[in-house]
Amino acid sequence: MGPAAGLAALLAVLALGAGDPAGAAARGDTFSALTSVARALAPERRLLGLLRRYLRGEEARLRDLTRFYDKVLSLHEDSATPVSNPLLAFTLIKRLQSDWRNVVHSLEASENIRALKDGYEKVEQDLPAFEDVEGAARALMRLQDVYMLNVKGLARGVFQRVVGSAVTDLYSPRRLFSLTADDCFQVGKAGNVSCALSLSREFLLYSPDNKRMARNVLKYEKLLAESPNQVVAEAVIQRPNVPHLQTRDIYEGLCQTLGSQPTHYQIPSLYCSYETNSSPYLLLQPVRKEVIHLEPYVVLYHDFVSDVEAQKIRGLAEPWLQRSVVASGEKQLPVEYRISKSAWLKDTVDPLLVTLDHRIGALTGLDVQTPYAEYLQVVNYGIGGHYEPHFDHATSPTSPLYRMKSGNRVATFMIYLSSVEAGGATAFIYANFSVPVVKNAALFWWNLHRSGEGDGDTLHAGCPVLVGDKWVANKWIHEYGQEFRRPCSSSPKD
Repeated sequence: MGPAAGLAALLAVLALGAGDPAGAAARGDTFSALTSVARALAPERRLLGLLRRYLRGEEARLRDLTRFYDKVLSLHEDSATPVSNPLLAFTLIKRLQSDWRNVVHSLEASENIRALKDGYEKVEQDLPAFEDVEGAARALMRLQDVYMLNVKGLARGVFQRVVGSAVTDLYSPRRLFSLTADDCFQVGKAGNVSCALSLSREFLLYSPDNKRMARNVLKYEKLLAESPNQVVAEAVIQRPNVPHLQTRDIYEGLCQTLGSQPTHYQIPSLYCSYETNSSPYLLLQPVRKEVIHLEPYVVLYHDFVSDVEAQKIRGLAEPWLQRSVVASGEKQLPVEYRISKSAWLKDTVDPLLVTLDHRIGALTGLDVQTPYAEYLQVVNYGIGGHYEPHFDHATSPTSPLYRMKSGNRVATFMIYLSSVEAGGATAFIYANFSVPVVKNAALFWWNLHRSGEGDGDTLHAGCPVLVGDKWVANKWIHEYGQEFRRPCSSSPKD
């Protein structure tokens, strides 16, 4: 049993009950971008307003019921109350014939709950789908798995990695927020109906009178009967064309450093400088350059954009964000190993994007105009958002990248448009180093050797975002148009 499976089992044991799964008309994508999660606050505020009105109506109704109860109770407690009194006899019969019926079948109560239901139905289309619950639950499992978070601590709202007797605080929230037993069970059974059925049956062995669990067993059996292929489908996860299992330990280890490089500054060949690249555009405002690695060549340009520019780019992209996809043969599909939303911005959208292209071109010396470079891709990561080890350049001749008729991706220019509290580092697997999220900085590396062959050492990943709202902008530059800017070489080392 792997770490993620261990989390599922332990959280299920911690739980005392389970919620009922609900279907959704379409796949939910709220969980895949934190900006979408933030937008979900608005409908909940509307629901809070509806519930406040409902509670006020119910409070008034309950005050009337309390007065009725106290009045009738006082008559019963008065032993001197004679039913021979025709007035009392009348009121007794009236109460039993009509007043109690009004209590039980209160029109006011029906009107209150009807108003609440009507209001909910108007908001319902804006609410996350059941797939979002599953996606968010799997995100928690991913964070526990990659960062080796203590499960019981995580359930209490504590982000700690415990290895033996060593305890490391990865993040200290200002306010602890713990998961309920029902929350824990939902995480434990996320997305795996067959596993949920097994856990629910096991739970009934310990609590055979638990009606809620018995209903869940029936529901899970029905779901599996209706979808016999679900058990197989749950086990199939598409992966990029990389040795996923062989690199898993390195990937997780690099993510766990949170981008920290303890010996980085002890390497003489790595340095910092002010870069102009002999461009008049940068003479008056050179960019701070930090050489992170030599093979592959990776540099970090600090303060490449300003806070205002970063915010403007995020704002331009937000209305167009859609679930990120990956190339699978000639198709592009959303997959579990990449959780984010992205948007493509043409330079005609805003003058800022033209300015950004000029700045990138001046700094790299490359032609970043269409069709020699792709439009700017802006990405917002979701809950536990990540992108498992992959190459930016095409590794298959049928890749959709070649549709641009401008060759492969020769270089990547990635801009960090936000900061995060923890996680989200960019990990280079074979090169064995990671770079933390540095707000407003840009990371640059070559994807191809000068021979045109892909550089295998550029295998990299976006580590899961532990806490924070991660935004990046990618500018992918292609081979064609760079012939005299980055001359070819027959040497495989260049």
